[in-house]
Amino acid sequence: MYSNHVIARIPNVLVMDRRKFIKDSALASSLYFVPGFVKAFESTIAGQLGYRRLVIVQLAGGNDGLNTVIPYGNDIYYNARPQLAVTKDVIKLNDDLGFNSSLAPLRSLYDRGELSIINNVGYPNPVRSHFRSMDIWHTASDANEYLQTGWLGRYMDTYGNNPYNAIELDEQLSLAMKGEHFKGIATTDYRILYKTAKEPYFKNLIKHYNDAHLSEHNLGYLYQTMIDAKSSATYIYETTKVQFSQQEYPQNGFAKQLRNVAQFIVSGLDTKVFYTSLGGFDTHANQINKQNRLLSVYADSIAAFVKDLKQNDMFKDTLILTFSEFGRRVMQNAANGTDHGSANNVFVIGQHLKKAGIYNDLASLKDLDENGDLKFEVDFRSIYATLLNNWMNVPTNGIMTSGHKPLQFI
Repeated sequence: MYSNHVIARIPNVLVMDRRKFIKDSALASSLYFVPGFVKAFESTIAGQLGYRRLVIVQLAGGNDGLNTVIPYGNDIYYNARPQLAVTKDVIKLNDDLGFNSSLAPLRSLYDRGELSIINNVGYPNPVRSHFRSMDIWHTASDANEYLQTGWLGRYMDTYGNNPYNAIELDEQLSLAMKGEHFKGIATTDYRILYKTAKEPYFKNLIKHYNDAHLSEHNLGYLYQTMIDAKSSATYIYETTKVQFSQQEYPQNGFAKQLRNVAQFIVSGLDTKVFYTSLGGFDTHANQINKQNRLLSVYADSIAAFVKDLKQNDMFKDTLILTFSEFGRRVMQNAANGTDHGSANNVFVIGQHLKKAGIYNDLASLKDLDENGDLKFEVDFRSIYATLLNNWMNVPTNGIMTSGHKPLQFI
């Protein structure tokens, strides 16, 4: 069915705009990259790439930051959440804030100065729609600005003459990873990607590439995409198959994503950006058990991932960013949950932190916005600018749409 769907669309590409074709075609949405992407893999040595890698962790659904990093000494917090406030086993980090006990595996990272907690992160005129707010985070746009490319996609576009590349451990590619000329690869299993590229219909299309001799023509563009698809899948498979992680990971889907990322990194795959996600954080009702379970999945998996990287001497060159599209309201609702909020905390994990621990104080619980949410103080785009400038060593020109000064956490 899949192959028939692709083949059925081929005649139509003759009359399509080339840019629209690569965005809309079934083939492009299945393979998630553009022609020429993989040739860079095969022609460039790792030394030209540098070794710094960025791992993004998206907590989808709007994680409740106040029950993640808890203002355990603040009476307003307990009064606003009589059934929901965390009262037991808070892991105290300083005199004001502490970890939810489900984050216990991260305590050692905190104590070693390998974790920075940035509070009150958001953007002006916050949107409380999951989809729209996530788009804003993915594109680094203003709340009233609609962009079709992601900030990481534009990073790849801007430096496309170099072999930068990106992999998302999912079946679908996030908007963050889509550029005008570049799209990352989305795959849950590199072996399946390899097998798919070897299926008969791929070979048949590639075999007839010479029939589409006009390289600038959409049909030729399709065939070139197929050729690069096969090349990419082969490169990833051949590079990665010889290196398997010996680290024990929890038995959950998120841990599997991170284990694959570790395998890619340790294998020497020339990938600069990895994108992972953990969903389920939309906790409108019966929040406590659900969020605690998800935080435990997150913390246990991250701890195993960091240990794996350290055992292979790769942690020093890896930075992990964890974010959610928004926080939750300060006051609990009638269903023992929390509704969509705005500002939230962001975690940055790595060995090269200038300011580890609590980066900034939690915003006032007395001075909330008109919806009863924490007021944002740190624009998330300043975090992106910091990652680009201070970690990936590139300017923000052509990537960020407006000027945001880097912070001092790396």
